[in-house]
Amino acid sequence: MAIIYFYTFLSIIIVSLISFIGILTLALPKDKINRITLFFVSLSAGTLLGGAFLHLMPEVIEKNGSGLAVWLWLLAGVITFFSLEKIICWRHCHVPTSSDHPHPLGIMNLIGDALHNFLDGIVIAGAFLVSVPLGLTTSLAVIIHEIPQEIADFGVLIHAGFSRKKALLFNFLIALTSLLGAAFSLFIGAKLENFSAYIIPFTAGGFIYIASSDLIPELKKENQPLKSFFYLIFIILGIGIMLGLKFLFE
Repeated sequence: MAIIYFYTFLSIIIVSLISFIGILTLALPKDKINRITLFFVSLSAGTLLGGAFLHLMPEVIEKNGSGLAVWLWLLAGVITFFSLEKIICWRHCHVPTSSDHPHPLGIMNLIGDALHNFLDGIVIAGAFLVSVPLGLTTSLAVIIHEIPQEIADFGVLIHAGFSRKKALLFNFLIALTSLLGAAFSLFIGAKLENFSAYIIPFTAGGFIYIASSDLIPELKKENQPLKSFFYLIFIILGIGIMLGLKFLFE
């Protein structure tokens, strides 16, 4: 169990440190930031879909079968992420704020991001409870996904009037809520029988929702064929990374 704790909290710390990536965008023009971010969005969509369909669902089906409960928990993940987005006005956007692309107020973004990071902690710890390889692949999908997310979050806070130092500090502190999610997941996982049979398909549902409802629609706004082609390549690359990890860990 100690190795699970070690890998879980190491992964959470790495995910939390991604919150500082926003500072790197200050030296770049906004148009370049948007272009770079959308390539990460494409890669993130691929890794999330690859993680869900190549790692999470095969793992839970192998251990628990493909009964109705597995698919109901997957649908619960989709519906939960949709509901959270609507109830707390958490717009899971990955494009930095601008006059043409406004975001909600900074404080609402912090609240939504705190819940988002809490869920990240839950799913990462839940994956490590099943196996270290599954935990590592899930963590990688979350880390890649966090890059465009944290760039956008930093832009939201700056737009809302936060200083650069305060934006970085608050972004990092909010990122640490994933530690609470991990602790919650490890505690519940130790007490609840067949915890992985619930959390793994739920996580897959969340990954599928984020990739298909939040990320890919942003890429569809691009009308230039060449850029769209490269976005597709990066989606396939993300799936390829997850496929390669599957063969690596088998």
